[in-house]
Amino acid sequence: MLNLNLNYGDVSIRSYLNFENDFAQKIKDDPRLRFYNLYLEARNIFNIGTLKLGRQPIINSVVGGLMDGVSLSLRKADFQLSGFYGGNVPAYQKLELIDNFSDNYIAGGKLSTTIINNLRLGVGYVNKNFKPIDYKAIRLDPDLNPIEVLIQNKSNQYQFLTGEASYYLPQKFSIDVNYEYDLNFKETSKIEFDGRYEEIKDLGLNFYYNFREPKIRYNSIFSVFDYGNTEEIEMGADIRINENFTVIGQLGIVNYRDDNSSRVGIGLATSVGTFNYKKTFGYAGVMDAISGYSAYSLADGLITPSAGFSYTTYKLSPDGEENSLTTILVGMNFRPFRKLSFDIQGQYMDNKIYKDDFRLLFKLNHWFNLNL
Repeated sequence: MLNLNLNYGDVSIRSYLNFENDFAQKIKDDPRLRFYNLYLEARNIFNIGTLKLGRQPIINSVVGGLMDGVSLSLRKADFQLSGFYGGNVPAYQKLELIDNFSDNYIAGGKLSTTIINNLRLGVGYVNKNFKPIDYKAIRLDPDLNPIEVLIQNKSNQYQFLTGEASYYLPQKFSIDVNYEYDLNFKETSKIEFDGRYEEIKDLGLNFYYNFREPKIRYNSIFSVFDYGNTEEIEMGADIRINENFTVIGQLGIVNYRDDNSSRVGIGLATSVGTFNYKKTFGYAGVMDAISGYSAYSLADGLITPSAGFSYTTYKLSPDGEENSLTTILVGMNFRPFRKLSFDIQGQYMDNKIYKDDFRLLFKLNHWFNLNL
């Protein structure tokens, strides 16, 4: 992997790419080079704008991912206006533009403001198009003879209006609300509410609500099925015992069209690691899971050993077959210099499909920065 940035004043070229090859056995598509980012960024344009041109990430709940295109962000006082336009990225992040750009484009924008103290409001629009790959299939002609037919699907589309609001009072409470409206199906697609109350010393209370319709592409065959929405509610609390120990608990319920599922969890966060127990039951199956992870730096960060484990039992229904999954991780990070480090980790897994599976991973990290 290579994450390379070249900077000159307010102009940067940013890249993030990955090269992979299987040396143990020959695989058809090896070697493979993936370009996740490769774009030009210009900042402080007329003291209000930032322009990005090339393959770049998009942070958006509907069309999040990568695109080949252009994005522009304008910020003035308490207002920000942003927009983007580009094409979907080809399979395996190849460094080329996708075919049929007009059927595979992404467009959108958002206007947000913080003109009211501690309050942030935003409204946006997103449009993402997909052109399914043509393929050949065997079909029957009028005389019931098998023939080969070229299947050409129409372009599929997502088109949403979005809204968001956030309100925050330090050491008291915070609220985040997100809303999505599907313009194609003319219905609410998602309502999300996330709140936290922390005015009581050493106590934090959390509340989460989510209403969600399945995201179905407009011209997709799946739109003809009779699907239902889900509602999810979760409440939680974290109690700080002292500077080294915090107890965390959650209770969640998911309502489906004709059934529901519940989950509970309790955890302990310490200065040396975290430990958790989770249980689910109902329509989503029955699961019991315990897990833990610990890492501790020695010799002023020169060596950081780490270890983790999890043991899970699960079954699809109360009367179904029970399966188990065991995972163990043991690793160490060695950092002789601030910009150079080595990681080695052993992974052990045992379940119904992978019996006594052991893997050893080694990674070298070198961070550097060049300002022209």
